[in-house]
Amino acid sequence: MSQGTLRSPLRRGGLLASWPMRLRGTLRRTATVGLFAAALAGAGLQTGAAGAEPRATESGPHGGLHGTAWDLRPTGSTARLRGLSAVSRTTAWASGSGGTVLRTTDGGATWASVGPPGTEALEFRDIEAFDAKRAVALSIGTGEDSRVYRTDDGGRSWTETFRSDHPATFYDCMTFFDARNGLALSDPVDGKFRLVSTSDGGRHWNVLPSDGMPAALPGEFAFAASGQCLTSAGRSDAWIATGGGATARVLHSTDRGRTWTATESTLPTGEAAGVFALAFRDRAHGIAVGGDFNPGAPSPRAAARSTDGGASWTQANQPPPAYRSGVVWLPSSARTAIAVGPTGTDVTTDAGRTWQPFDTGSYDTVDCATRAGCWAAGEQGRVARLR
Repeated sequence: MSQGTLRSPLRRGGLLASWPMRLRGTLRRTATVGLFAAALAGAGLQTGAAGAEPRATESGPHGGLHGTAWDLRPTGSTARLRGLSAVSRTTAWASGSGGTVLRTTDGGATWASVGPPGTEALEFRDIEAFDAKRAVALSIGTGEDSRVYRTDDGGRSWTETFRSDHPATFYDCMTFFDARNGLALSDPVDGKFRLVSTSDGGRHWNVLPSDGMPAALPGEFAFAASGQCLTSAGRSDAWIATGGGATARVLHSTDRGRTWTATESTLPTGEAAGVFALAFRDRAHGIAVGGDFNPGAPSPRAAARSTDGGASWTQANQPPPAYRSGVVWLPSSARTAIAVGPTGTDVTTDAGRTWQPFDTGSYDTVDCATRAGCWAAGEQGRVARLR
């Protein structure tokens, strides 16, 4: 589902039907930034990197201390950017409304608008980049609006490699295990979530059999809010985040999407509530974030953690204070992760047990490169890099 669509089908009327379509697939206690900076250093990230050009920063009440903050990197775009892929500290891709795909190779000093021609009516809610040249972008929507495009030349040209031919599909997000093998997720079709897979880097896609997928709950769907309703770790493990049903669930596959098991999370569920994003740092340790999509309103139980691959979930002792749509582990860290949402950014330094506010800016998604370089993106073309 999309958060500008909030739930992938914001199609059924009710509260969501009155919201902007861009919400559909979408749909602070205080620790010092000094503590956060120490956690970043322990995770292998540097603060205040030498040679970094001055940038506007946004931060919470302790922001800027020790050089730790989000540095805004003006993109020149007004699109809502819910797709994000961090390649390195210098290279990142972002995607969103109006057929927008942006790319930087100089740390965000400049951005190139490289979206596929003729796609201005599409919403690119997810993008997965392998390097500065190769990327795969997913547009969300009902039926043929769900498409995949691939570029091998930095966005100078694109090839449409998938277009859904089933009118009931609504693709929300995708993930790649490596540069060749990946999955894309649709809301339920005929009572089960639908997946397509690729084994050649997104050049070709095939619908996976549904016999290994548990039945969806009535009203259950995924959120196309940040490109993180489907995530993976290692060579073959993948997880799906859901909402809208009687419970907010996490589905887990150990064989690249052929068979799945479902587990109830501790997050609230509802027409616009559930698990919006997942991040696993390995096959066992995961974090789920989400809550009730209602910007500005409290959303208790907005985060949970798992230490057994998603077989069970423990509610955060001190969760973020409101809905969060994106989450990522910091590189090389076993304890530190960041969650973002329209009302701010929170950090955990104890593997998801407690969360502390660190920034009040609005972001929808967050991603970190394998070695270093964390980025966030959101409304009005907002992109920032962690300093």
